[in-house]
Amino acid sequence: MFEQFIGTKPVEERHRIDVARLQQFLNFKIVEVEQFKGGQSNPTYRLSEANGRKYVLRRKPPGKLLPSAHAVDREYRVISALHKVDFPVARPHVLCEDESVIGTAFYVMDYVDGRVLWDQSLPGMTKVQRSEIWDELNRVIALLHTIDFRKIGLQDFGKPGNYIERQIARWTKQYQASETERVEAMNSLIAWLPKNIPPSAATTVVHGDYRLDNAIFHPGEPRILAVLDWELSTLGDPLADFAYHCMSWHIPPGQFRGIAGLDLPSLGIPGEAEYVKRYCERTGRGGINQSHWDFYIAYNLFRIAAILQGILKRVVDGTAASAHARDAGMRAKAMAELGWKQVEKILRRAA
Repeated sequence: MFEQFIGTKPVEERHRIDVARLQQFLNFKIVEVEQFKGGQSNPTYRLSEANGRKYVLRRKPPGKLLPSAHAVDREYRVISALHKVDFPVARPHVLCEDESVIGTAFYVMDYVDGRVLWDQSLPGMTKVQRSEIWDELNRVIALLHTIDFRKIGLQDFGKPGNYIERQIARWTKQYQASETERVEAMNSLIAWLPKNIPPSAATTVVHGDYRLDNAIFHPGEPRILAVLDWELSTLGDPLADFAYHCMSWHIPPGQFRGIAGLDLPSLGIPGEAEYVKRYCERTGRGGINQSHWDFYIAYNLFRIAAILQGILKRVVDGTAASAHARDAGMRAKAMAELGWKQVEKILRRAA
């Protein structure tokens, strides 16, 4: 799924699987197993059949894990439901929760051949191409947020109501369970956010980690073939999900996929206001209250800081699945500080 950009490698010793046992479970002969170089959460493998057909296996990592993390079962369920209504996801095949097969739960889906784009500024593309890529990202997340989750059997995929309140509590707990140093900005966010939650806009399926490099684009067209990494998906507030995607406009380049400060018009990349307006048009929303939007951005910077801190803790514990995990984890503090700066902007406006 990610071969064109980050490639595969021989399976790491700590992530080795019993191929004979796996073949028996899947009922087809596997001629090659490779591990994708990416993936800081769930180790991901490419399986090849003798006839040339390829599949992707995603599994929980071995070792001690944080509560509710690495939910491959939920990931499998949501892509199964979305695939039936032609939302762009890889075709799922089977979920295995029997840990005796390869040691942890896993699922298998189709391998999707295409482009995974990592740099938000899309170097090497024309203005028109960049505009088309960003518009496709906008179209697909708007499509997700307009799907009736009840009609696709996901009415019990998340708890009703109080989504952000529960998310703040969850990520606070996850962060504190993986804390490696005291970060004042993070503690300030933990105290401020629960007391300033805006009213929920709606409830939809939310991806939880929607961004450029979690999508596979067609090799030659600005069209998403599959959205990846659904382990954080649930039922929740679509504006919180969309604001996570829009954090790019608030993060400097080089600090976790940011485009803040770039000359966006010359690049052909829309500004945040234009991008938000297009999303609102596609979802039938009249607009977004600015103070609420500022909260959503602060909340998501807090959330990504907690996620990155979890990655750093897995590095410390020796369970991280990527060589890039340490670099990602070290950015947790910077994200928390950006989040608190966002809150300070809200406070100044209210003063």
